[in-house]
Amino acid sequence: MAPGASLNTPNGSWGIVQVQPCAARLLVASICQVYRLAMRLEALANLHWAFQLHYLLCFRTNRRRTLFAANDRMALLSDWFTEICGRHDYHLLEAEPHTDHLRCLLSLRPNHVISNVIQTVKTNLSRESCAAFALTPPVWERGYLARTVGRVRIGAVREYLDSQAEHHGYASRLRPPVFRYVAREPVLLKAAHAAFELNYHLVFATRYRRAIFDSRIGRDLSAYWMRVAEKRGFAIDRISVLPDHVHMMVRTVPKMSIEACALALMNNAQHWMAQRFAPLMVKEKVDQLWQSSAYAGTCGEVTTALMKWFLRKN
Repeated sequence: MAPGASLNTPNGSWGIVQVQPCAARLLVASICQVYRLAMRLEALANLHWAFQLHYLLCFRTNRRRTLFAANDRMALLSDWFTEICGRHDYHLLEAEPHTDHLRCLLSLRPNHVISNVIQTVKTNLSRESCAAFALTPPVWERGYLARTVGRVRIGAVREYLDSQAEHHGYASRLRPPVFRYVAREPVLLKAAHAAFELNYHLVFATRYRRAIFDSRIGRDLSAYWMRVAEKRGFAIDRISVLPDHVHMMVRTVPKMSIEACALALMNNAQHWMAQRFAPLMVKEKVDQLWQSSAYAGTCGEVTTALMKWFLRKN
C-alpha cells in the first residue's frame, strides 16, 4: 500500500495510516514553496537615508609641477574648486590649495562614487586651468588619496557595535538573540592609481521593526553576507545582528558608492531569508525584510573636526 492511502478494515472502520518521513518532507517543502510564491519580495532600488559622509581627498599636479605658485593662480584655483563643488552637489567643508596639490574635506551623499567625484573635479579644474593659464594637459596626476573621517573615531564605532547586546538589554539572557562577527584579518582591497581607506558604519532595520533574527539566523546570514562582499568587491569588518536591526562596519573601493553596497547587502539578505525562512516572514506579517531606509556614517582614525583644524592651520 502506498504511504498515505486509506485503510478499510473488515468491520467497516477506518484505520490510521502513518505518513512516511519522505512524504512529510515533501509536504513541508511544498508548504514553504507556497509561502515563497505568496510573498511579494521586490528588490529595493533606492533608500531613504540618514547619513553623515565625510571624506579627505588629495591629488597633485602632473610631475609635481608648481603650476599655482602665483597668488592670483592660487586664488583662482580655490574659486574654481568651490564653484565646481556647488554645481555638482558636493558640500565643501574645507579646502587647502597648494602650488602643486590640492587637499579638501567634502561631505557627500550616499549615491556619490568617490572615483567619479575625483574625476569630475580634476576634469573641470583642468579645463579651467588650461583656458586661463595656457597649460598643456595633463594638469593632474592620475592617482589620488581618499580617506574617510567622521564625527567619532573608528575605535569608538567598533566599541559601540561590540556592546550592542548590553546596550539593548540582551546580555543578561541565558541565550541572547544576538550574533556578533569580527573579522580576524582585514580583507585587502585594491584600486588602480588610488591610496584609500573608506570605512562606513551601516544600520538596517527590519520591516515594522519585527523581531525576525536570532543568533542562529544571524550567524548563517553573516556567513552569506561574507560571500556577497567577496563577490561584489567590498569588505565586512564587523557585524552585530539583533532581533530587529543590524549594525555593520564595511570598507569599500572608490568605484563603489555606499548606497550600492547597502543595496547589495539588503537585497541579497532578503532573497536569502525568503528561500530559507519564508514561513517565519509570513508569521511576522512582513512582505519585505527591511525598512526602505538606512543609516550610513563614515569613520576614520581622526575626526572631521580635527581634520578641518589641520587643513585650516596648514
